[in-house]
Amino acid sequence: MSTVVRAATADAVRRVAAAGGQLRCLLVVEGDSDRGALEALAARLGRDLGGEGVAILALGGASNLGHLLREVAGTGAPLRVVGLCDADQEGAFRRHLEAAGLAEDLDRAGMEQLGFFACHADLEDELIRALGIDAVMEVIAAQREHAAFETFRKQPAQRGRAVDAQLRRFIGTRSGRKLRYARAMVEALDPGCVPRPLAAVLACVP
Repeated sequence: MSTVVRAATADAVRRVAAAGGQLRCLLVVEGDSDRGALEALAARLGRDLGGEGVAILALGGASNLGHLLREVAGTGAPLRVVGLCDADQEGAFRRHLEAAGLAEDLDRAGMEQLGFFACHADLEDELIRALGIDAVMEVIAAQREHAAFETFRKQPAQRGRAVDAQLRRFIGTRSGRKLRYARAMVEALDPGCVPRPLAAVLACVP
């Protein structure tokens, strides 16, 4: 765990304590793209998370959840913590929740009862599957990166890979691109096709 991230999470919790009853729930995610996607989705649903007393915090990695839970417990504030993670970090989230004394022998259903949801693979996978390849290609075109994606697909490492795998890799290849595409793909979603983990974590916050 980096000193920067530890300080950031501790500072966030101190702000929570200082806010008194104004902040009632922390929605924790692994990174900025997850945060951006949920902020965009909340806006599309007409929700004002800040007005509802909800803040979204990017942990900078699943390993920081345990530190955050200890910081929250140390404030004594009646603050609920819920979260969203990638599938490969579900085990880390579960261990931190158990270590914090929130439950024992958690499975996925138990984690969801606590308000923690795992993506099928990751955020990009969820959004690409929800939109479909054609719609994601339209998002790429709207971002004026269609030619860049076609060039990327011709790289030796990408030849023969499924298009959805190519799209996930392309979205993650440049700094800031994951956040930009997370927001853009959420904006392109049909309201009835929101990925379950994203919809569920927003639905469980007060």
